[in-house]
Amino acid sequence: MPLHDDEVPVTADDVRRLVAAQHPRWASLAVTPVRESGTDHLLFRLGDDGDGLVARMPKVGWAGEHALADARWLPRLAPHVPLTVPAPLAVGEPDDDYPFHWSVVPWVPGAAAVDPLEPGAEPNLDRARAALDLGAFVTALRGVDAADGPVKDGTGRGVPLARLDDDVRRATADAGDRVDGPAVLKAWDRALEAATDPVPGTWLHGDLMPGNLVVEGGRLSAVIDWGALGVGDPAADLPPAWWLFSGRDRDAFREAAGAAPGGDLDDGAWERGRGWTLVESVIALPYYWDRWPAFARASQRRVAAAVAA
Repeated sequence: MPLHDDEVPVTADDVRRLVAAQHPRWASLAVTPVRESGTDHLLFRLGDDGDGLVARMPKVGWAGEHALADARWLPRLAPHVPLTVPAPLAVGEPDDDYPFHWSVVPWVPGAAAVDPLEPGAEPNLDRARAALDLGAFVTALRGVDAADGPVKDGTGRGVPLARLDDDVRRATADAGDRVDGPAVLKAWDRALEAATDPVPGTWLHGDLMPGNLVVEGGRLSAVIDWGALGVGDPAADLPPAWWLFSGRDRDAFREAAGAAPGGDLDDGAWERGRGWTLVESVIALPYYWDRWPAFARASQRRVAAAVAA
């Protein structure tokens, strides 16, 4: 089954056609599908390692304008953060056979961070160092002037958590015994009660999943997939504390991210960060359980980590 009911298929032939018509300087490059793609894009290598390019092709409507947002904002943000941000080199237009804007971005060498919660996982990341590096990244991103940035709305990551209340409670019920429902709702209620951040909204990535963190030589090197980018509650960038770190590493990330007592985030940010972990994980469970079982099981483990600590 396709990942989404309204998914638009994209093939290497589509990419060749679009590149040849709109960006002919790359028309001679081979087009190779990338096996590791996300929930809303398909990726295609252009050329070989020496060319260092990838076409990002949205496959579902909600991602249809991500290329335009990336092209507008990522060049502005990239110089201010300590990890690589692959800003688009070019943006493509829809055509009669493909309905979305798309982009050509630099290929980032390395591998996605291994999910440490996966049974039998062999971590490829020095997590003690990563806790400091990712915390510094979050803090630096938050420090970029957001005066004219796109404010998060609706139920997007970074809005007031109360807007997600019905969705979280419904997903928790739908998950049944796949999660500890009472523990989830207890943690969720704490997140809802956490004080609203008095600071105006700040820049946030909004989706710092292991798959969006690139590792090279055991260290974080880049942050990719900026589809949830916007200006909102900075607590929405704290979930790596639960799905990537534990123990002293979690404490180190919390401090480096400004969420420890005395940090620049408000006192309620930590519990709201836990709340955003639940939002991203609980809501994914019923949707992806049959569509993408591995992702659903990973979400299940993240729920357990969020309610356990």
